[in-house]
Amino acid sequence: MISLVLFFPLAIALILAFLPKYWVRPVALFASILEFLFSLHFVYHFDKSTSALQFVEQVAWIPQFGISYFVGIDGISIWLVILSTFILPIIILASWTSIDDKIKTFHISLFVLLTAMLGSFVAMDAVLFYTFWELSLIPMYLIVGVWGGPRRIYASIKFFIYTMFGSVFMLLALISLMFMAEQQLGQMTSNLLSLYQLNIPYIEGAWGNPQALMFLAFALAFAIKVPMFPVHTWLPDAHTEAPTPGSVILAGVMLKMGTYGFLRFAIPLFPEAVNEFTWFFMFLGVVGIIYGALVAMVQPDIKKLVAYSSVSHMGYVVIGMFALNAYGVTGSIYQMLNHGISTGALFILVGMIYDRTHTRKIADYGGLAKAMPIFTIAFIIITMSSIAVPGTNGFIGEFLILMGTFLSDKAMGVAAVVGVVLGAAYMLWMVKKVFFGEAGKVVKETKLEDLNTRELGIVTILIIMVFWMGIYPKFFLDYTQVSVDHLVENISSYSLEVKVGE
Repeated sequence: MISLVLFFPLAIALILAFLPKYWVRPVALFASILEFLFSLHFVYHFDKSTSALQFVEQVAWIPQFGISYFVGIDGISIWLVILSTFILPIIILASWTSIDDKIKTFHISLFVLLTAMLGSFVAMDAVLFYTFWELSLIPMYLIVGVWGGPRRIYASIKFFIYTMFGSVFMLLALISLMFMAEQQLGQMTSNLLSLYQLNIPYIEGAWGNPQALMFLAFALAFAIKVPMFPVHTWLPDAHTEAPTPGSVILAGVMLKMGTYGFLRFAIPLFPEAVNEFTWFFMFLGVVGIIYGALVAMVQPDIKKLVAYSSVSHMGYVVIGMFALNAYGVTGSIYQMLNHGISTGALFILVGMIYDRTHTRKIADYGGLAKAMPIFTIAFIIITMSSIAVPGTNGFIGEFLILMGTFLSDKAMGVAAVVGVVLGAAYMLWMVKKVFFGEAGKVVKETKLEDLNTRELGIVTILIIMVFWMGIYPKFFLDYTQVSVDHLVENISSYSLEVKVGE
């Protein structure tokens, strides 16, 4: 079933290449909904009582080097898989009228990107993971570079170079792990379950500490993808120049490849190095939270404000992970999902208003609430989610992360709370400027239409998710609890088993 969900988008991309232009959008939408329904198989048949890998498939790929097509899902990855398939039909609907150039190439890029992201979340072979990780660069580069704004070439090249730079170090560490496996296990392998068994040398305080160097190599690649401060500078440019669908898939899913990489690779493979650097990564996470919020406060561009808010919110995911306790890690995983819903929704809403006005300057707006009341209600609800108002999904994630952070390091917890206040400040300031007060030139000079049926359908689905995840988080947390408990209780000797019968 994993292979079906994983490669169905690639098959659709191939089919789209031969379809007439007028068939592309409806076929892409239908296929994306079908893909989401396929992925629900994992939710319905998932065994929540075990931390073992489920739905496992394993076939030798390059046997002489111990590389295999090895995929599986556990409580850490299941909701990221579902988020990926859930967001695609929403993106296709959101781009229905805004993308009118090279439509076929655009939708092919979306489906190839979906396969790359899903592959990163289900791969249990390190080389297979790296393959999907790198594959994701190509369609995202095209989406920003072809359909982006005036500085799209600069933004896409910057995104590509940053990510490739980190990936080189991860590849070097991965090759080192494979040779180490040959020495310790008697055969070369990139099977992640086997790599977890390695005794990677750790020499405290030494510059040539193998475990610390490998951890930092993986961590650099994942930190760039998140992105963490100070390697975050590619993200605001990519978001600002990307078309709305590009921003949504980037914020909604692609950034989570970095945080997922920490949980799947960096933390369980290098436990002693993690203990040594925990304070450093928590510190960078807190700096990212506060820095992102402060820079967002002074943005004149509404899309750039949302982009810097994304940097701030991903900082919470980082500190939750490195709290290394059940509260923090659970909150971190939940916040990955929340961020995908709320920040993705903000980019969609900004795209809707941009399509009508062709300006993103906050100063051009004002009094939008009278002209577009339904849009205003939707935007304010998503804003409440973004600033973690109780009853919305954002509150659950941030509350769990802050609990975990206080348990791990009270000083970091206090600093992170400052970010909550700053987040409310810049988002509410933006809402006030855009929707209320004296009418700006956009409202005065443009006849604005409120949300149409298609747009209303998109935001309704996202708002339902905001309240469902905020009011009844148990449904989602039940799937992650056992896997998270197993990780935090066994960090120093982490292992994963395959569910019996698979």
